[in-house]
Amino acid sequence: MSGKLDTEEALRTVYRDPGQTRGKVLASLDPHAKTFIGLSPFLCIGTSRPNGLADVSPRGGEQGFVHVLDDTHLAMPDRPGNNLIDTLSNITESPSVGLLFFVPGFEEMLRVNGVAETVLDPEMMERFVVNGKKPRSVMLIEVREVYFHCTKALRRSGLWDASKHVPRERMPSFGQIIRDQMKLLVPAKLIDMGLKKDAKDNLY
Repeated sequence: MSGKLDTEEALRTVYRDPGQTRGKVLASLDPHAKTFIGLSPFLCIGTSRPNGLADVSPRGGEQGFVHVLDDTHLAMPDRPGNNLIDTLSNITESPSVGLLFFVPGFEEMLRVNGVAETVLDPEMMERFVVNGKKPRSVMLIEVREVYFHCTKALRRSGLWDASKHVPRERMPSFGQIIRDQMKLLVPAKLIDMGLKKDAKDNLY
């Protein structure tokens, strides 16, 4: 493939040096980062699989569902999901993680890189009880790098702009998608009903 950019040197022939931008990468959580995490109800977490592939998974909860323990440690509950435990399995092999925090309505994002482990510590489990239900486990993250992303990506996407929201009818229902991909014989309507009930009964 012509024009392949396969080294950092080659990339720098296209992308200018970031210069002072490098200075925005912090080694710990400052007050602004802590405030942002306290406002965030949603993040994406990236991990690495043993076979070399990368994996990204969403995590969400109440505002500030990720707790700041101190300047270099975070705690995040694991709530009911699909039980594939891709993220948790990955960090048992390679503990490096990347988290991207979002706050609805904010165009800035916060990126946190570090190393993680999964625990069942009673004190940690207790601090994340919701509606009398404990999380399945708690992920502890040792923070190594922290920095804010600029607004350009979210501005280009118009993610928070309601006028740009796509009507759900543009795609089949989730139940229909699952039925097609898994080649199930169950009617899509029943799958949708089951998914809706599970989301209601097993949110926490």
